[in-house]
Amino acid sequence: MAKIGKPFKHGNRWKFSYMDADGKRQWGSEIEQKDAKASLHRLQAEAEAVRTGLTPRPPQPHTFGELADYWLKHRTPEKRSQKDDRSIIDGHLRPHFGALMVTEVAVTHVDRYRRLHSKLAPKTIHNHLTMLISMLNLAVDLGWLVTPPRIKKPKLLEQEYGWLRTLDEQRALLGAASVEVPGVMELYATALYTGMRAGELLGLRWTDVDFERRLITVSRSYDKPTKTGAVRHVPILDPLLPLLRAWRLRSGTDLCFTNRNGNAYGPSSRVLQEVLQRCLVRAELTGKAGRPYEEIGITFHDLRHTFASQWAMAGGDPYKLQKILGHKSFQMTQRYAHLAPEAFSGQWGLLKNAVPHTADASVPSMIGSTAEKKASA
Repeated sequence: MAKIGKPFKHGNRWKFSYMDADGKRQWGSEIEQKDAKASLHRLQAEAEAVRTGLTPRPPQPHTFGELADYWLKHRTPEKRSQKDDRSIIDGHLRPHFGALMVTEVAVTHVDRYRRLHSKLAPKTIHNHLTMLISMLNLAVDLGWLVTPPRIKKPKLLEQEYGWLRTLDEQRALLGAASVEVPGVMELYATALYTGMRAGELLGLRWTDVDFERRLITVSRSYDKPTKTGAVRHVPILDPLLPLLRAWRLRSGTDLCFTNRNGNAYGPSSRVLQEVLQRCLVRAELTGKAGRPYEEIGITFHDLRHTFASQWAMAGGDPYKLQKILGHKSFQMTQRYAHLAPEAFSGQWGLLKNAVPHTADASVPSMIGSTAEKKASA
């Protein structure tokens, strides 16, 4: 057997052996003898540094595909968006990164991924990279990776949200919904007057509704915890109170809102999509540039935006709005602040006047007279 620590000629290469940090014999080879000696000394020094605790033990080799399997088995079941996880991982991340060792995933691989997926929307790429970052952070926690690469996600422009801008529009929608099966109008009205998310409404039980205290306890989304995992309380406002009381007497189920068979709605239920669009068309609502709402993407979630916008326009307390909506940070609630009646009150005279004055103090007449002078010249 070859002696440890001394390179020897083997064919057209120089082989050597050394003891790793766990005392196990390992082999290496180089073309040149001097390179074999250099590699031997380096590997021996690295093993000694690990044995003495001077450097951390290198992670055990694992592929990104193994990391994906671990995530889907141990992390995805805990999430509300299990379908999204599987779609992103199996449809996009695994095909691109799966064969790589976790320690090999680098910024260059991520940049290539972005180039190959350049036709996807920035929001979609943002979601993919958010998942990738979370998975690599998990690899660190598992000891499969020492330091994750610094991955930059594309900046997202804040998109204008859709909402029903007047009470007449809200009345039109609810009127159009009243001809649907019982419970649809009541569901949409509750969304408009509480700002609750779809899953929170469809998981709501009558035991969560306290008519005496006029509070709704929001503790679940469908049959799982809420988006933030927190329990919050939402007030039952005056317009909603009699409607909810009347619907309570008629519903006959534990859940506040069910389909015509008395069963729970799911995330893909038609009442959140096709039925809402049908009601918007029936109500003859129009949006930007006179286009129908369904053409500019009004969704069930926009009823939540409507509640928040109307609250701000009525001068409601923005911090109470944050609690009602269940936002973790006030920054998320501030997107509605510009609608508050006092948003720019008292600011009209903030800047000093630098506009030149004419005889009648009319800028348009000044522009007009200048144009006339040029024409006459």
